[in-house]
Amino acid sequence: MSADTESGPYYFVPNPSKWPVLLGASMLATMVGAAAWVNGLPWAPYLNLTGIACVLLVLFNWFGDAISESEGGRYNQKIDASFRWSMSWFIFSEVMFFAAFFGALFYARVISMPWMSDLDHKFLWPDFSGHWPNLGPSQTIEPFKKMAPFPVPTINTALLLSSGVTITIAHHMLRAGQRGKTAFWLAATILLGVGFLCLQVTEYHSAYSDLNLKLSSGIYGSTFFMLTGFHGFHVTLGAIMLSVMLFRIMRGDFTPEHHFGFEGASWYWHFVDVVWLGLYVVVYWL
Repeated sequence: MSADTESGPYYFVPNPSKWPVLLGASMLATMVGAAAWVNGLPWAPYLNLTGIACVLLVLFNWFGDAISESEGGRYNQKIDASFRWSMSWFIFSEVMFFAAFFGALFYARVISMPWMSDLDHKFLWPDFSGHWPNLGPSQTIEPFKKMAPFPVPTINTALLLSSGVTITIAHHMLRAGQRGKTAFWLAATILLGVGFLCLQVTEYHSAYSDLNLKLSSGIYGSTFFMLTGFHGFHVTLGAIMLSVMLFRIMRGDFTPEHHFGFEGASWYWHFVDVVWLGLYVVVYWL
């Protein structure tokens, strides 16, 4: 059943689709390939990369079907509400994802290190020092330097904060029906995100070559690269989402009243901005 009018009583139910099964098989191949890859099996990289390519291909076609249904007038307010709730819960799950890593950092710094270095445990770990960043008992970890907040992290903070402004302007331009200005400000947002990623690559290169800071550099190195690395991955996903929205705007999709695809991508981008602010303070300053 489909609803052709805004106030239609029906909830659109799509026809049976092959994409969920294909996506599940592609993700299974990706994870099996990844697990075999870390165990050194020679065929694993090919399976992993093939799985990733299949995931992207399935998502491209599946999202294309959803866009065609939307542009074909099959979605009404009930579908719009479903998409909004779905995106809200997805972002909430991402909040919990980062909360786990922030929680690991908090536990290591505020609970574990003071506990392991107090007087009651000096007998077990006499050489352990509860200073951050930690090198373990008797310098068991190869010495490294802590990442400073200047200049790259601060510049990246300015870039992401600016991108939050530009995407908000783009949203207002879209609601005003000014498609050209919407495309301009959305393109500016994407460029700011790409600039952020380029600077993060230089930061990682400096961490390895100049600071000797690696993923294996104890709890500091692992939490630093997990938090910043996964955030960079989310910035990449957000930039891809915004690039798709830019293409759709230039193609003529969306109206001032109906543009949740754009809104959902902008929600995700604002979430990425907020996570970086917390990360910038906790990881680089504290």
